[in-house]
Amino acid sequence: MATKPTFSLQESLISAIGLVVFSFLDLLDFLLCFFYRLLDRILEENPGRCYCHERQEQRNEERTLSETLYGVKRRNVFRGLMGSDWFVKSADERRVDGGLRRSRRWSDCGCEGCVSWQGKGEERLHFVVREEPAQGTSQPCGKSSTENVIFLHGFLSSSSFWVETVFPNLSAPANSNLRIFAVDLLGFGKSPKPTNCLYTLQAHTEQIEKSVLETFQLNTFHLVAHSMGCTIAISLAAKHPESVKSITLTAPPYFPSTEEEASYTALNRLAERKVWPPLVFGSSIMSWYEHLGRTICFFICRNHLKWEWIMKLVTRKKDVHFKIADLTMHTHHSAWHTMHNVLCGGAKLLDNYFEILKREEILVKLIHGANDGVIPLECSYNIKLKVPLAELQIIHNADHISVIQGREEEFTKELEDFWFSSAKREVSKYGSSKIMKSL
Repeated sequence: MATKPTFSLQESLISAIGLVVFSFLDLLDFLLCFFYRLLDRILEENPGRCYCHERQEQRNEERTLSETLYGVKRRNVFRGLMGSDWFVKSADERRVDGGLRRSRRWSDCGCEGCVSWQGKGEERLHFVVREEPAQGTSQPCGKSSTENVIFLHGFLSSSSFWVETVFPNLSAPANSNLRIFAVDLLGFGKSPKPTNCLYTLQAHTEQIEKSVLETFQLNTFHLVAHSMGCTIAISLAAKHPESVKSITLTAPPYFPSTEEEASYTALNRLAERKVWPPLVFGSSIMSWYEHLGRTICFFICRNHLKWEWIMKLVTRKKDVHFKIADLTMHTHHSAWHTMHNVLCGGAKLLDNYFEILKREEILVKLIHGANDGVIPLECSYNIKLKVPLAELQIIHNADHISVIQGREEEFTKELEDFWFSSAKREVSKYGSSKIMKSL
C-alpha cells in the first residue's frame, strides 16, 4: 500500500521561515513602491509606472510582454490592501517609443563606461570579433571560405565570458577559418541600456540582426549560447533557418507548458520563492520584487566602481575577475525586463520555434551539466523530445558554470568538432539535398 509522503521537521521549519520571510519582503517591496514613485516624480522628467498594478489593458507595444511582469502574476499579500486605481492614479503611462532615451535614470550608474553608448550616433550592440586571415593566403576573413560563429552570453554576463573561456583555446585551424563574434546583449556589458526599451525577445533579436548580421552581411553562421542566451539564439535561428548552419545550446532553459501558463511556469521553476538554497533565494528576490531588486542594483551596480576598488585592494590584483565585473554591468531596468520578457515571456514562443528547427533540419547540439542547480538537466531532455535529432551531451560533475568554465579546452574542442563536422552530419542524417542547401 502506497504511503503518503511526509515532510521532515527540517522541511517544515524551512517552509515556516519562508512564509515569514516572504511576507516581510512583500511588505517591504510594497513600501518601496511609494518611495521610488515619489523620488522618480521629483528626479525624472517622464517617470514610468511600475508593475505593481494588475494589467488593465493590452496596448500594441505590450503584446509580447510577459504576464509575470504584473501584480496579478507576482502575488503580494499587501498589494490588495488599497484599490488599484488609487495605487496607480498618480503614475504616468509608461512611455515607450522607437528611439533610445539618452538620459539615464537617477538610480543608475553615470560613470563613463556605463553611459558611453549614449554619446554615439546610431546605437548598436558592443561585440568582440576574433578573426585572422587564412594561412598562406591574402584573402581576408569574411569571404565565402570563412565560417562565421556568433556567441551569446547568459543572464548577468557579457561577451567577456566567451573571450576569457573560448577565445584563448581556439585551435590553429579555427583561428584561420573562423570569424567569431562575442556579443554583449542589449542592456548588458558595454551595449546600450535604453530606459524606454522593454527588452523583449524581439528587441534582443532585432539588435543582433542590425549590429551583426546586417553590418557584416552574414549569409550563414553558427550559433553558440549559454543559459538565457539560448532562448535568444533559438529565436534568431527560427527567424533565419536558411542561414543557420548549426546551433549549440549550453544549459538551455525550457519547461514544457501550455502557452497560457508558460511564462508563469518558467518564473516558478527558475526563481521559486524559497529561502534555501541561497542562490534560489537571491533569484526569487530579484525576479519577484521589482523595487527590492532596484534597491539592490542601486547599492551594487550604481556604485560598482567603489566595489571594484575594494575588491582590488583586498585581493591585491590589478583587475577584477570578469565574472565579478559582469554582475554589475547592467541597469535594473534592463535586467528586470530581460528576465521577465526573455526568460519568462520567451517561454511561450519556444514550442513554435522548435517546430521550425525540426522542420528545417537545423543541426542542434545540447550541452548540459548533470549538477546544474540553476537550469535543471531536464530542460535539455525536454528540448530533445521536441527536436529528436538534436545531439545531447551531458557533462557529469558539472554545474551551470563549470559546464564551460574549468573545462575550457574540452568545451572549445567540442564546439570545433561540431562546426567542422557539420557537413558530414548533414549528409549522414538528412542526405545530400540538405548539404547542397547549406552549401
